[in-house]
Amino acid sequence: MNEEIEFVLEEAKESMELGISHLATEFQHIRTGRASPVMLSSVFIDYYGQSTPLNKVASINTPDANTIFVQPWDKKQIPEIEKGIMKANLGFNPINNGEMVIINVPPLTEERRKNLVKFARSEAEKARISIRQARQEANQNIKNADASEDLQQNCQIDIQELTDKYNDKISKMLLVKEEEIMAI
Repeated sequence: MNEEIEFVLEEAKESMELGISHLATEFQHIRTGRASPVMLSSVFIDYYGQSTPLNKVASINTPDANTIFVQPWDKKQIPEIEKGIMKANLGFNPINNGEMVIINVPPLTEERRKNLVKFARSEAEKARISIRQARQEANQNIKNADASEDLQQNCQIDIQELTDKYNDKISKMLLVKEEEIMAI
């Protein structure tokens, strides 16, 4: 196979893989009713004048499915951690016990679960769009490549198979996330 064609195929695969990994990251941020340290990944605090991610100034643990413990390495930072959590607008009410910040994760309502499923579907659709864009770009690069028509057509078939494979991955990931969200 032509080197240029192989490069186009590899580039398309990398772009599609990036779409999948981005979707996985977005799905991690969707709350499913179970406490997880990832829920606080968007929290930044003012740490001696610097905006710093929460996980760089404190230990974040989940002792059970409904509680998150944030234990700062510097106890003077507890008020800043509380402010940061409130500022992140995650819907949590942090509790300060003098040693650590405790967050009780409230159970999701049926309406909120349905909204989260809609959000997950929209994120999956964004990933599908990125896959289609990678396919479109690869097909354009194939047409511009210095190769025979037969080789170009075979390569376009390979790109379509790759696209189908990644779309199936997205569908499976979405199905798992929907089940996770709707589980009580």
